[in-house]
Amino acid sequence: MRRIIDLSISFNALYLIVLFLFIVSLHGCGSLKSIRGEFESFPSYPEEKIERHDFFVEKEDNVIGRLAVIRLKKGDTLPDIARHFSLGINAISTANPGVDVWVPEAGVRIILPLSFILPDTPREGIVINLAAMRLFQFKGNSKSLVVSTYPLGIGSVERSTPMGEMYVVRKAIQPTWYVPASILKDHQKKGDYLPAVVPPGPQNPLGEYALYLSKLTYLIHGTNKPSSIGLRATNGCIRLYPEDVKKLYENTPVNTPVFIVNQPYLIGQRNGVVYIEAHAPFEDLGGVELEKIYAKLRNIEKKSGHTIDWSKVEETLAEARGIPIPIFEIHQGSARRAAGIIEVNHPCELYGRPQIPELKMNAWYVLAGEVRDEINAERIAAMINHQGPQIPARVLSKGNNYRVIAGPFNNISEAKNATKRLKIDLEIEGILIEPVRE
Repeated sequence: MRRIIDLSISFNALYLIVLFLFIVSLHGCGSLKSIRGEFESFPSYPEEKIERHDFFVEKEDNVIGRLAVIRLKKGDTLPDIARHFSLGINAISTANPGVDVWVPEAGVRIILPLSFILPDTPREGIVINLAAMRLFQFKGNSKSLVVSTYPLGIGSVERSTPMGEMYVVRKAIQPTWYVPASILKDHQKKGDYLPAVVPPGPQNPLGEYALYLSKLTYLIHGTNKPSSIGLRATNGCIRLYPEDVKKLYENTPVNTPVFIVNQPYLIGQRNGVVYIEAHAPFEDLGGVELEKIYAKLRNIEKKSGHTIDWSKVEETLAEARGIPIPIFEIHQGSARRAAGIIEVNHPCELYGRPQIPELKMNAWYVLAGEVRDEINAERIAAMINHQGPQIPARVLSKGNNYRVIAGPFNNISEAKNATKRLKIDLEIEGILIEPVRE
């Protein structure tokens, strides 16, 4: 029989932890509302037809991309949909308030917020808008300008990403991470004893590619934790999906300027239509940024001679869903040229979706939770599956309960390491399960 080694676990505590993490993950959930029925019928396209990264920009325009919707299937998670369409978890969850991040309902249509207002900066080099957690790379000139854009993970509240003008001083493939003493100390407090030097490989948080900035110790790099893209989860550096940082690395020469700003409220126009995009600010900006936006809008209203729908402006700013909302036609009839929402077909496979190995009788496992509600069990398993590097997890029923089992692991060392990571990353106390002996 399989013998369980008790490492102590409080399932009530686990449930509260997971419930708290789930609630926190719903950015802006103060005004939760179902999006069912929000969408009518839209033209349908293959998913590869919608552009994720590269856009031509007309001289007078600063709104790129277009919104899309997709119908979810059973087993989808918002992080998987987000990565497939090169969105951060912040963008997709904020655009779809009320949708469960880890166990969304099958058949629900959600917005893919693939339209963006460019930051109010010179169109040169790399521009990073912390508030939108998005990078914009400009190439070309005023006559033929192309912008490439990627979602980001940025610095935590304790170690925020610095703003200002910088440049790329060097680049590296398979970088080595020399861990700063302050980070070593923080990890030691959590019982996570990092080595002073982390070589390239799956345990290296810098991923496969790194661009070193002129501000010492700050980098733009890949990650071994893709589900952190769209979160304030770094030690101040800027991280991208592995597939995105590869493109950025290949297209960014040394000495490229980098300008980091924090612009939660953006105004843009395209084809004679004025848009406004709002993100929840990281901190109290004292109303300064809001006043700038209102001043710009009043100036547009004055020059055009038409009246802006100020109630719509206020609603957009209050909801802060991170989506460009059309609020004003500069010329009568301009809205007819606005890019409409399209529906994209669900892809056969979601890029980067965690794969779960088959059960093996002779392997080690970790019991990560046991709850009565199947949805809660699926939520716990999904959260574990999206750790980086991945810890495979699944739900197995046992009587009236549902068990979350992590594994399989080849040996006790791998199983203990997974147990340690569950404790450090998710505050889950695991229980080792020995292999079945013949």
